[in-house]
Amino acid sequence: MGHESELYAMTIDDVLRDDVRRFDDPAARRGDATIFHYALPSPMTEAFASLPPGRRILQYHNVTPAEYFAPYDPALFRLASLGRQELASLADAADVALGDSEYNREELRHLGFRRTGVFPIAVDTTRITQAASRPALDEILDDGLVNFLFVGRIAPNKKIEDHIRLAEVYKRYIDAYYRFIFVGRFDVVPRYYSTIRALMAEYRFLNDRFVFTGPIPDEELAVYYRHAAVYVSLSEHEGFCVPLIEAMAADVPVLAYAAAAVPDTLGGAGVQFAPKDLELAAELLGTLAFDDEVRAQVIAGQRRRLADFGDARLIRDLSALLHTLS
Repeated sequence: MGHESELYAMTIDDVLRDDVRRFDDPAARRGDATIFHYALPSPMTEAFASLPPGRRILQYHNVTPAEYFAPYDPALFRLASLGRQELASLADAADVALGDSEYNREELRHLGFRRTGVFPIAVDTTRITQAASRPALDEILDDGLVNFLFVGRIAPNKKIEDHIRLAEVYKRYIDAYYRFIFVGRFDVVPRYYSTIRALMAEYRFLNDRFVFTGPIPDEELAVYYRHAAVYVSLSEHEGFCVPLIEAMAADVPVLAYAAAAVPDTLGGAGVQFAPKDLELAAELLGTLAFDDEVRAQVIAGQRRRLADFGDARLIRDLSALLHTLS
């Protein structure tokens, strides 16, 4: 857009050393506008609050409610609790506070931020739609089982235990040839992951029907999306949920529990349901997997919704935001 911009962060991955600067670099205080992406408590909060008024933009990505971590990890419970307290402390420091969904914007308003708006996450869908070549993985995923995909960390708010319960209902009433795939880190909340494994053992599931990949490169992620029959989200708390955008970009029908920001991100797209009736969800899952006419209708709706997150909208909204600060 013709503006000079720099990225600043507290911690920087080695591969980004040439692209990102330390947040305490003196140049970080000299911009005409500063956009602070908030997700966790850190010294960057105080640094942002100390900037001159009139050019401080807060972009809020949500903090998972602490109660989800209480049974599993006291440290994460404390971190999440502090995260919301620290966010509230910025109510008088941000000149504009943006949520990446209406759900997040409403939380900002409730916390006392006076000037709020919505600015969605810019999702690079090309990493999902790329034609990655992974012949061995293709062969594994194309073995006759129906693949149901979830992407994200294995954390309590994601309600992975409900995926396991859904699998039991699906196997009993719909189809026995299935595979649930979970792409993402499973070491974030170890005790929670252990409860998931214990539930699988209780149901006496075959381990090969449940795949936990851990973190994987983009090329492999594209392959998992390509072989997915349905993307499943049973999460009870999302601030935006990037994988919903990725699934739509990959033309994978979405089945989602309509909670938190999920309805904001999907709009009217995908298949959303509430309350959380797993028997209904299993029936919907079977329909999306096997009814070609319904699949086509759902995918067409998702393509229309995906257009709302294109570059043209982001550039228009960002231009309007910068204009209000000038």
